Amino acid sequence: MDFVANIPWAEIGEASLDTLLMLGISMSFTLVLGLPLGILLFLTGRRQLLEHMAFYNVLSFAVNILRSVPFIILLILMMPLTEIIAGTSLGVQGSIPPLVAGAAPFFARLVETALREVDRGIIEATQAMGATTRQIVLGALIPEALPGIAAAVTVTAIALVSYTAMSGIIGGGGLGDLAIRYGYHRHQNDVMAITVILLLLLVQTLQMSGDKLVLRFTRR
Repeated sequence: MDFVANIPWAEIGEASLDTLLMLGISMSFTLVLGLPLGILLFLTGRRQLLEHMAFYNVLSFAVNILRSVPFIILLILMMPLTEIIAGTSLGVQGSIPPLVAGAAPFFARLVETALREVDRGIIEATQAMGATTRQIVLGALIPEALPGIAAAVTVTAIALVSYTAMSGIIGGGGLGDLAIRYGYHRHQNDVMAITVILLLLLVQTLQMSGDKLVLRFTRR
């Protein structure tokens, strides 16, 4: 009992809710931005429906730049822009823009990969029936790529959990912020252990849910 006697449970509960809030909001924006971006990368690639290599190379380069910047550096670099967008660079509100900027390109590339795994014969057969590009994307590509896209959502959500923890370094709120304030600055290893356990449970829950979605969408 001495191990948990001094743990600030109220703050841990609030930090857990903040982490879930950051994860939910940033994942929603990541899906809204990353899915069409991934589809656009696929469609404009070599030998695809809207092939345009100059546009693809520029877009791919931009995506690679954002993906290559370590998230902790991205957090710091985006602070002025974050204050313009969110009104602050601190707390849950100030964490959303860098979380989305870090996750959306990552998710887009995973979506592109999932779409590339779709049997090209399906696309050609749909084209032969006179389908438009929009009909091919919505009626053939996305349904066939759903297992891969579901796996991409899972991987991205888990990456966002680690991003939310890192955002605590600049006062981003959530369990990461709590771990730094109590576990690091005050040397309270019990608080650090609890935050790590909660983050592990969250990751495990996301992975199990994602695995179920992949199985559900996989056509046997």
